[in-house]
Amino acid sequence: MFRNPLVGVLHFFVYAGFIIINIEVLEIVLDGLFGTHRLFSVPLGSFYIFLINAFEVLALLVIISCAVFLIRRNIIKIKRFISKDLAGWPYSDANYILITEIILMCLFLTMNASDTLLQSRGAAHYAEANTGAFIISQYIQPLIGGMSDATLIIIERTCWWLHIAGIFAFLNYLPYSKHLHIILAFPNAYYNKLVSMGKMENMQSVQNEVLYAMQPEVAPADAAPPTKFGAKDVMDLSWKNILDAYSCTECGRCSAACPANMTGKKLSPRKIMMDTRDRAEEVGKNIDANKEFTDDGKSLLHDYISVEELRACTTCNACVQECPVSINPLDIILQLRRQLVMEESNAPQEWNAMFSNVENNFAPWKFSPDDRDKWVEEMN
Repeated sequence: MFRNPLVGVLHFFVYAGFIIINIEVLEIVLDGLFGTHRLFSVPLGSFYIFLINAFEVLALLVIISCAVFLIRRNIIKIKRFISKDLAGWPYSDANYILITEIILMCLFLTMNASDTLLQSRGAAHYAEANTGAFIISQYIQPLIGGMSDATLIIIERTCWWLHIAGIFAFLNYLPYSKHLHIILAFPNAYYNKLVSMGKMENMQSVQNEVLYAMQPEVAPADAAPPTKFGAKDVMDLSWKNILDAYSCTECGRCSAACPANMTGKKLSPRKIMMDTRDRAEEVGKNIDANKEFTDDGKSLLHDYISVEELRACTTCNACVQECPVSINPLDIILQLRRQLVMEESNAPQEWNAMFSNVENNFAPWKFSPDDRDKWVEEMN
């Protein structure tokens, strides 16, 4: 994330604001349940004032960060944010969340400004907490200072209700949005493989077949061939592949770094992850409706991700390197491509020629293995 320092710091502000400011929601809920006002202000004393001041600074930083993100998306229009991958709801989803964050933070600051004004006027209920003005919301007070106590109470109560309702609504919306990565990014990074990202996973059963062909004496009597090569649908992928798909932030760093995508080819690693998630959603709804998966005539391969996309991949690992939440689009690409080649015999003619040479000559080039050391004689 911090490879791009500006964006990394702004994301930190938004995330820290999301987590830390919402601690105050506990007090808001308890005040609503018990009819109290700023329940923690008396037991925490001066530390409470420090906390609210810190929350307000974070709220201001969240507003600034979200405003910058909106500008980058809608005014500067950074290329990876206006890609056709995000056409429709994915593009709007990000804007709605950023605007909602700004509104929630403004409600929080306005609530504090009206609250502390009412405290200073000795208004009933509000005078229970004598916190004084806070570090940021005090600058909002001149805008509402001429209003009556009744109007200020309406403002404070409205902000109180909208703030808490907005947070609870956002938490319910979270699982249906790309912002689910707020929860899944950490476990996804934790379960990431520790081996070199350039290390590809071979099928052990295939390696064994080669070994047994070269050394038949080591072949076990009960050696069974694999039932399937590669992956055709989401059911064939690993749980980590599915977790990757649901952890995707749709930031587009993978596609921006992809050399195939740069040169105008159809491949977009971001779309690979979004397609995998969409297909997983479709399969999940199918299972919910039928109690078990009923064949719908579709699959991740072909119906969601095309052969053209898979063949464009150079397996350079740029997408894996760039992902800020440790997602591996290449692993899914390789599994789908393995299905194409080994199950469907679907490969370009150039690949088939190379496969034939490897099979017959033990090298990609079309010359006899007996001629491999000819260059030594030529040197002499």
